Amino acid sequence: MTVLIALAALALLMLAAYRGYSVILFAPIAALGAVLLTDPAAVAPAFTGVFMEKMVGFIKLYFPVFLLGAVFGKLIELSGFSRSIVAAAIRLLGTRQAMLVIVLVCALLTYGGVSLFVVVFAVYPFAAEMFRQSDIPKRLIPATIALGAFSFTMDALPGTPQIQNIIPSTFFNTTAWAAPWLGLIGTLFVFCSGMLYLQRQRNKAQRAGEGYGSNLRNEPETAADLALPNPWLALSPLVLVGVMNLLFTHWIPQWYGPSHTLQLPGMSAPVNSDVAKLTAIWAVQAALLVGIVMVLVCAFGVIRERLAEGTKSAVGGALLAAMNTASEYGFGAVIASLPGFLVLADALRGIPNPLVNEAITVTLLAGITGSASGGMSIALAAMSDSFIAAAHAANIPLEVLHRVAAMASGGMDTLPHNGAVITLLAVTGLTHREAYKDIFGITLIKTVAVFVVIATFYATGIV
Repeated sequence: MTVLIALAALALLMLAAYRGYSVILFAPIAALGAVLLTDPAAVAPAFTGVFMEKMVGFIKLYFPVFLLGAVFGKLIELSGFSRSIVAAAIRLLGTRQAMLVIVLVCALLTYGGVSLFVVVFAVYPFAAEMFRQSDIPKRLIPATIALGAFSFTMDALPGTPQIQNIIPSTFFNTTAWAAPWLGLIGTLFVFCSGMLYLQRQRNKAQRAGEGYGSNLRNEPETAADLALPNPWLALSPLVLVGVMNLLFTHWIPQWYGPSHTLQLPGMSAPVNSDVAKLTAIWAVQAALLVGIVMVLVCAFGVIRERLAEGTKSAVGGALLAAMNTASEYGFGAVIASLPGFLVLADALRGIPNPLVNEAITVTLLAGITGSASGGMSIALAAMSDSFIAAAHAANIPLEVLHRVAAMASGGMDTLPHNGAVITLLAVTGLTHREAYKDIFGITLIKTVAVFVVIATFYATGIV
């Protein structure tokens, strides 16, 4: 019964998200409904001590990233940089390669260490311009960005600095480059299969006479008569953000050390910061600030008249995206604390094959919590010792466990209630009903990929 309660809460939230209801409202309703059916006396403490605690903690850490990413993306729109790059890409590659260009740009940014959420804000203006000029349905933009940012560069490509590839290293004593050949095989499978799927969907829409669309929401605001800047200048802020992110990631630990204590004269108590855990977030924030300053310096005259309204719009979008994701994060924390969730996690221990066991456990928990990193952290915290023991008994290198766990976390995590999916749809101005079907197509490809990697390992022994 307890398992059914947890699954019912998940189903309610997914249905609400798909039907277009606010996740900010329905995440606490679904989570606390499950608590009510499990232990009515725990509803108020669960809301304040778990849901709100996790929700506020997420906002505390990540809202500046959402805000700066939204402002950066808006300035890219208003300056005409997005239209310039799109025009250059179309001249170079033609309109048939629009989706490939967007996938590669997303992949480049995420492999360079830029947050998935920032990529959504930064790339959307380019994608909208390119899809409109190529007359590709706008509803395919979210799936295209998801393939480039939420899939192979997130967890399969060796060396990726995304958190989904870092978490397993703390459990298996491995590095971000674990099982490089298996990671490359998984990358090729996801990339090729994903591009074939997207091209198939584009061809179907073209045969049906469907174009970009009209009366759409959240469209880029570049003036039609704007003189376009040099495409290399337009591209430079994106490159600069990626480069500065890497540099700040290296510099910040040198400046502050592993931890830092802040004691100002008016403070009653010092504030201690774990710099090691905050480095990635601080680095992205600093890199985005540098990118924003560069756009302002290079194009202030162009965007000056619309800067006030543009930044207001960006702030509103950032608030909505951050609150949506934070609410879903709080929901996952509540569900993970229920007995039904623990029963489900224990039942997964019975799968005999260690790699299949790990893959199914991680991807199911990521799906239930709506978070790749959250589901994987829960799974590995509870079961990594048994995974390691089983792997040693079967002579499976721990590097393979690392790669399977990372790729499995990026499997069923992108269900309708996933925070990144909700943010992506909010930024692009689309609904689940309009665009989620194709995101789910990419989700299925990602899920199959981890089992392709497992089969490849058993068939060839390659690592």
